[in-house]
Amino acid sequence: MKKLIGAMLLAAIGYLLFWPVSIDPLAWTPDPSEGYTGPYAPNTRLAGLEQYDLLGRHGPEDAAVGLDGALYISTADGDILRRDTDGDTTVFATGLGRPLGIEVGPDGALWVADAFEGLVRVTADSTERVLAQTDDGVPIKYANNLDFAPDGAIWLSDASTKFGAQERDGTLEASYLEILEHRQTGRIIRFDPATGSAETMLSGISFANGVAMGPRGEWLLYAETGENAVRKLWISGPRAGEVDDILLGLPGFPDNIKRDPTGGFLLSLVSKRVPAADFAAEYPFLRKVLQRLPAAWRPKAVSYGFILHLDEEGTVTQTWQDPDASYPLISGAVRGPDGSLWLTSISANTIARLLNP
Repeated sequence: MKKLIGAMLLAAIGYLLFWPVSIDPLAWTPDPSEGYTGPYAPNTRLAGLEQYDLLGRHGPEDAAVGLDGALYISTADGDILRRDTDGDTTVFATGLGRPLGIEVGPDGALWVADAFEGLVRVTADSTERVLAQTDDGVPIKYANNLDFAPDGAIWLSDASTKFGAQERDGTLEASYLEILEHRQTGRIIRFDPATGSAETMLSGISFANGVAMGPRGEWLLYAETGENAVRKLWISGPRAGEVDDILLGLPGFPDNIKRDPTGGFLLSLVSKRVPAADFAAEYPFLRKVLQRLPAAWRPKAVSYGFILHLDEEGTVTQTWQDPDASYPLISGAVRGPDGSLWLTSISANTIARLLNP
């Protein structure tokens, strides 16, 4: 019996140390976080959220207000829902892959960053896959978020060019692998609907996530989730192509960024930072060991409701929080026509609203 136990123990150790894994981690040093202090000091302003049914769907990752005033909601079931101003919810479109970021174009159509399909245009009559690769032939493996520039171009984040969301059987596994490996394969793409041209404008991003255009189109904010950071890419003028750090060492993982029609931007932190992941950042071998563990034993997202408002300079002017995370894994916030905040989630079975923010 002792020999059997010893052999099993050696086999387990050998597995943890040497079994091949799908990641080749790179050592890096996270920016330290002061936690929930200063502009991030805790509050309970997200308490008392109203929550509304999604017709049996789940994972309302993003939403957008249409030209008709209705709220259009992307879901993990591959459907787009429409909630009208009277509160009636219907299925607007079906048959997408995993729709994530959603915006209304100048033509009134819905444009969707579909993690499985790429860039998709949706109307009441049709669903069209518009873009699946950039001009250099690199496929879009994890379309994540998008926004329109004043010239009509679409700026799209591709979270990972190595770990495709569909290839990895879902967005969560692909997200985990891209962030754990930290080889920064994400990118920002500019697509011109008028010409069909799609060009990579910035690469080397550790999980490219939310994007939001500056008010005059001279720069773009983007969330680098794998580095707990928000950065600014200059896209016109003498600094075109340069990147500024806007928020570093965030206490959570940044997700969607939306322009706020009242001014500035709305940013979500989808979960708290994970101390074990921060510790393992400088030790690639340890991250390989983590990947060999059963999925239930690996570091996991820790839900903590958190929305930030940023002004045009990138300064945090207000936060709304829920330390108890009564609405889990908040992925974004959208300002409604009445001034309320609609909150979205990567896992919830409802969509939530803060009536008087």
